[in-house]
Amino acid sequence: MSFSAPPAPDTTSYNPRRWAAFVVTLSAAFMDLVDTTVINVALPSLRRDLDASSTQLEWAVAGYVMAFAAGMITAGRLGDRFGRLRVFQGGLAAFVVTSALTGLAVNAEMLVAARVAQGASAAMMVPQVLAMLRVEFPPEEQHKAATLFGLNFSVGGVAGPLIGGVILDADLFGLDWRPIFFINVPIGIAALIGTFVLCRDSRAQHAATTDVRGLAIATLAVLALLYPLVEGRTMGWPWWTWVLMAACPVLLWLFGRYEKTVVRRGHAPLIDPGLLRERAPMGGLSVAVLFFAGTGYTLVITVHLQSGLGYSPLHTALTMAPFAVGVGLFSPFAPKIRPYGRPVAVVGSLLAAIGMAGNLLAVRSAGEDLHSWQLVPGMLVTGLGVSMTSGVLIATVLAKTPGRLAGSAAALVNTAIQVGVAVGIAVVGTVFFGSLDDDGKAVDAAGAGLLTVVILYLLASPAALILPPGRLMFAAAGNAKPPRQAGPADAEEKSGTDDDATSGSLTSRRTTD
Repeated sequence: MSFSAPPAPDTTSYNPRRWAAFVVTLSAAFMDLVDTTVINVALPSLRRDLDASSTQLEWAVAGYVMAFAAGMITAGRLGDRFGRLRVFQGGLAAFVVTSALTGLAVNAEMLVAARVAQGASAAMMVPQVLAMLRVEFPPEEQHKAATLFGLNFSVGGVAGPLIGGVILDADLFGLDWRPIFFINVPIGIAALIGTFVLCRDSRAQHAATTDVRGLAIATLAVLALLYPLVEGRTMGWPWWTWVLMAACPVLLWLFGRYEKTVVRRGHAPLIDPGLLRERAPMGGLSVAVLFFAGTGYTLVITVHLQSGLGYSPLHTALTMAPFAVGVGLFSPFAPKIRPYGRPVAVVGSLLAAIGMAGNLLAVRSAGEDLHSWQLVPGMLVTGLGVSMTSGVLIATVLAKTPGRLAGSAAALVNTAIQVGVAVGIAVVGTVFFGSLDDDGKAVDAAGAGLLTVVILYLLASPAALILPPGRLMFAAAGNAKPPRQAGPADAEEKSGTDDDATSGSLTSRRTTD
């Protein structure tokens, strides 16, 4: 079935400075992405300067990600209700302040608290970027803007360790690790000024209420798992740590029951209960948590190379750079391979496990004589596998989930990815630092940590079989309903009803483009 081409829309009703405004908001989102990973290369410096324990280092990394995950969906709804630009500006201002506080940290406790606040601030910003994209751009420009958004994410994640390595090696003003956080202050202030000059505010006419109780239950469920994993080792695994971990699935069950109650009362749930009956989002949830827990390898490699082998921060970052090359290798083939869906996720997880097993073999066999080139093959293959699985995961969920639930499904899996990263830091960190703190050899500790990562990737591969089978059907331009030509007012109203406008999910936007 085909449709005639719609008339060219009148773009004069859209923000004439929308591209400049978009660059400003992207720069703020870029800071969040960099700060997620930049701390990894600074961990040895933080441990030395602040006398931080291994547990505190884990919280400094996982706390940021956990706070970001907890606030992402709720922040999207706050933007719909109170104004997307207003919430974005509030989050950006808070991010600047918390970045400064992180850089000023005088002890590990202050560092962890500032990092958690920094993650919560980032959660206020990121969901607004895509929501504003839908309102600020006419339909024919949205795909191009979404592509830039995706590129921003890819570059930001890779650039974090490299930026951190350069700054740490430069030792600006003799401040050691602190400038990696201070650099956010001038950039953030400039971006904040830019939003007042270039951006326009918008809000949904019928914004959903915020499910605070549902958010609290879901957050408690994750913390019930995360807290004992991080703290249990140093406390000798007392009985209450096991009780808390056992309480996690119970709290998740209570969360599902409560969300059904919210719907019966006619209110907007945090997560649509209908997702719990769908195979695609539940499979995506399982794969996301297991697979992205494998990102804990960054903790092992950065600490081992610097503290164990004496690498500089920049040398460490460059050693890990082949991972980004591996990610890029899949990109040209993604459009042709992605429609195969489930098998790609299975194979990608296996490749990630094989690549990390190669790193494990290199670390164990070379010992203290390990050279950067010995990690290149493993990092390349791991990057390729990660790109394959992550690239099809949400696409599979969206293609196999009923349309009315697609936005909620994307939000759920995106949140699960963040939770998986946090859990991975906790699990892998517990194994790695546990071996180090027990006076184990650095090589043995790194080997134990990397073996844990291999196991996580191997578990993710059969878990991907839970995803629905069959090829993915993506709407083509010729058989998709053409976009209705609407002005900003209509776009705002639509943003208030579409879940993907508030989920902070790039992939839901990509799939509908």
